[in-house]
Amino acid sequence: MHHLSRGPAGSGAGTQAAGEAFRIIVTKLKPQPGSLGKKPRANLQSRAISLTGLLIHLTRRSVLGWLGILLVLSGCSAQATSLASPTPVALLPTASPTATPSPTQTPTATATATPAPSPTPTVTPTPTTPPLPAPYTGLAIDELAARTYGQGEFRLVETMETTPEFTRYLMSYDSDGLTVYGFMNLPPGEGPFPVVIVIHGWVPPQSYRTLTYTTRYADALARAGYLVIHPNLRNHIPSDVDPNPALFDAGYSLDVLNLMAYVRAEGGQPGPLEQADADRLALWGHSMGGGIAIRTMVVEPRVEAVVLYGSMNADLYLNYERINTFWSGGTDGLEELATPAEVLARLSPVNYLDRVEAPVAIHHGGADSDVPVVWSIDLCERLTDLGKRVDCFIYEGQDHILAGESDALFEKRVVEFLKAAFE
Repeated sequence: MHHLSRGPAGSGAGTQAAGEAFRIIVTKLKPQPGSLGKKPRANLQSRAISLTGLLIHLTRRSVLGWLGILLVLSGCSAQATSLASPTPVALLPTASPTATPSPTQTPTATATATPAPSPTPTVTPTPTTPPLPAPYTGLAIDELAARTYGQGEFRLVETMETTPEFTRYLMSYDSDGLTVYGFMNLPPGEGPFPVVIVIHGWVPPQSYRTLTYTTRYADALARAGYLVIHPNLRNHIPSDVDPNPALFDAGYSLDVLNLMAYVRAEGGQPGPLEQADADRLALWGHSMGGGIAIRTMVVEPRVEAVVLYGSMNADLYLNYERINTFWSGGTDGLEELATPAEVLARLSPVNYLDRVEAPVAIHHGGADSDVPVVWSIDLCERLTDLGKRVDCFIYEGQDHILAGESDALFEKRVVEFLKAAFE
């Protein structure tokens, strides 16, 4: 199997309107004097800086330029002058990272230079586009969009725990002949509750547990009043193992698309999803889960909101190049990287971002050592160029999993974003 992520897997929120100038909110902590080596307390200083003038000269492939911008922002003094712009951006402090156990084993492979943002050829699909040959049959974005999902049953297996804030159920559902397990958090009350599907990042499947590292994010959303469904993607205990795994981990996207279909069809109807609001459905994905959410939102644009957190790239080639050179020492991803360019163009979500309809919130640690932050910056720019609604947040000094006050701020921003998206 090959995986999309081999590494350890007051907010300024609010979706910008289509056509607004591209903007990023960078969150930074300014340490208190004498706090070296200690966890500093938040020292809130709001500095308004417009990035419009800086970004107007940038292109998608100006990675060094983006890095320069981040360095400039990190070096700005508290007395930075606000540049003229119709949309100023507030830079808020956050706490420095705290020691947080990684959800995966840290690879020992030596990092290589981050490749340019998008070597994948572009493609303009037409209704007459022929099916792809084996082993790519059924994996093209247009092929995935044309098929049906949810041909089976969604079940609540047992109650895992009951708290004053929500009840957690072990759930399972059918996904293309496999049984996928996971949990569902149901808030108290009759509902209907808006639904958030939380998609975990890469964790070694053999050591995966149902209550994995993303459980705390699912619980926070449930406490905020959302019905949260967190699948254990195929191959992750106790879900079934796929005997014939598709290239590019496409099976993971099938698991999410099937789950979405059950929510749409059964939400509000008598049964296990009776309290789910079928018309208010969002995706939340971290790392590999973010890459799955990107593919899903171009295959099935009828989703109301998407949250991407430390996400993999919309360009499949860049993902597997990093898997090969950075995480596996040259052993994994070889078959994917050998895919003919014209085939890869039809598989890669980066060529179908025009299909995105939902508002998107992108969050990334500025010091992410596993997934390059420039990937999220590039996606922010692409979606903005297409007139899509997108919010972009960089948490300065934070790694692949946010920690401390940055993590709390992230959760707050997500709840505010979803509330605005569902209104």
